[in-house]
Amino acid sequence: MAQAAETVALSLARKSDADMLSGARQFYELMQSRRTVRDFAPDPVDAEIIRLAILTAATAPSGANQQPWSFVAISDPAAKRAIRLAAEEEEQAFYSGRAGEEWLGALAQLGTDWEKPFLETAPWLIAIFARRWGVDADGRKIKHYYVTESVSIAIGLLITSLHSAGLATLTHTPSPMGFLNQICGRPENEKPLVLLVAGHPARDARVPAISRKDEQDILFWKTAP
Repeated sequence: MAQAAETVALSLARKSDADMLSGARQFYELMQSRRTVRDFAPDPVDAEIIRLAILTAATAPSGANQQPWSFVAISDPAAKRAIRLAAEEEEQAFYSGRAGEEWLGALAQLGTDWEKPFLETAPWLIAIFARRWGVDADGRKIKHYYVTESVSIAIGLLITSLHSAGLATLTHTPSPMGFLNQICGRPENEKPLVLLVAGHPARDARVPAISRKDEQDILFWKTAP
């Protein structure tokens, strides 16, 4: 049997019910203002903000604490240009028939198409990779557990952190996107999951007039009688 890991004291101050409720309500209101943005300003964003947001993402829980993620923060114009060209090639195929009529119909309300100028306009792209397996000191493969779930939680924290800092984001998922491994210099054991666009929204940015599902459609209680 594996030896139990060393433990340390938990550092989490207990708050009053009133403080917890107030904080939860404020955070909910903050996140209610989050919207996916497709029109970005070219204004620069301090790299330290991006770094801290990624470090926040890396606090996510993960299967067996293997932390199976890699983040590549991209501001180089040449790299962003290469990513846009590769992504638009895949998107053209997607919108030209690969997606199918049902999928395209679901996207119609968002007004999207194969052109992705935001991949160059926004100051930052963050490519998020899932490490499908690791390598130990002797070069042997190490199985990773709950990789997609772990990295997905980290992506949620990343989006939340950037929104909290006052930045807009867009989750872009061209398929396939193996080109990101080459452009970002990532190894074959890493699978690109999301290309996150981050920056300030354009001053005249508009978003689709859509709504979120009602509470009764997503929240179901099972409490003691």
